[in-house]
Amino acid sequence: MVSGLELWQWRLAARNRAVEAGIAVEEVDWLLQEVAGLEPLALRLESFKRRSQIPLQLSLKELSQLWEQRLQERLPVQYLIGITHWRHFSLTVAPAVLIPRPETECLIDLAVEAVNNSPTPELNSGHWVDLGTGSGAIALGLAEVLTNASIYAVDCSPLALAIAQQNAQQLGYSQRIQFFQGSWWEPLKACKGLFSGMVANPPYIPRNLIQQLQPEVVNHEPHLALDGGNDGLDCIRQLISTSADYLQPGGIWLIEMMAGQAPAVVELLYQQGSYSQIQIFPDLAGIDRFALAYRV
Repeated sequence: MVSGLELWQWRLAARNRAVEAGIAVEEVDWLLQEVAGLEPLALRLESFKRRSQIPLQLSLKELSQLWEQRLQERLPVQYLIGITHWRHFSLTVAPAVLIPRPETECLIDLAVEAVNNSPTPELNSGHWVDLGTGSGAIALGLAEVLTNASIYAVDCSPLALAIAQQNAQQLGYSQRIQFFQGSWWEPLKACKGLFSGMVANPPYIPRNLIQQLQPEVVNHEPHLALDGGNDGLDCIRQLISTSADYLQPGGIWLIEMMAGQAPAVVELLYQQGSYSQIQIFPDLAGIDRFALAYRV
């Protein structure tokens, strides 16, 4: 337990340190929401200062050590606490998995829109796969909105897959999602022509740009989930060339990509010859971020 006044003083000092380090002060409040159960409104109004006691999961000393680690090592706050919020989920995360970004949430909405716009009604109840599942975010998002579909989640990392399975278990989706270890479609070779949809957030950062990313990313997030080869398109090329064998006619191919890659991705899809109705969608910042196509 800690008094509200003590926690308010800690928050003030932590926010000042964040400003000095060039880190968003909002991260302090995110941390306090997790370890002290404080509501965003109570933090914004600072009304918690008047409480005589506030239960803390950590001591103030331990909390200070955590925040110091954030400042000195640039360790993402999500890894510090082991949790990130994505769509309606609180997901377990660790350095073995990429921290799911808010823009990736759009993939789930685009998948639903693609199903609704398709003349193939059974897409809503077919087989869907999240390739390179990481924390399991996309697979969980698909399971939530496609309530009659069978969801498959694939990752080449056993550590990532264990975290994805843990998230599915904690959120009550372990019966809806099947997990497979391997590279892209490789563990699903027996399922050619079966899938209604494929969704992926593959590595798409050009290799020579990785060292230029924020220290939080380059020093702590898994490079396996970032490195897209010399031009950033290696994994996307593979997904374009191989997915046609696994998607049923009318099946949906949907990925996230890097700003500036849309023209190349559209050209690759056309060249492959198995896709139609190729479309590009922006993220919330207006950046062309997602490519959608239907299997001919």
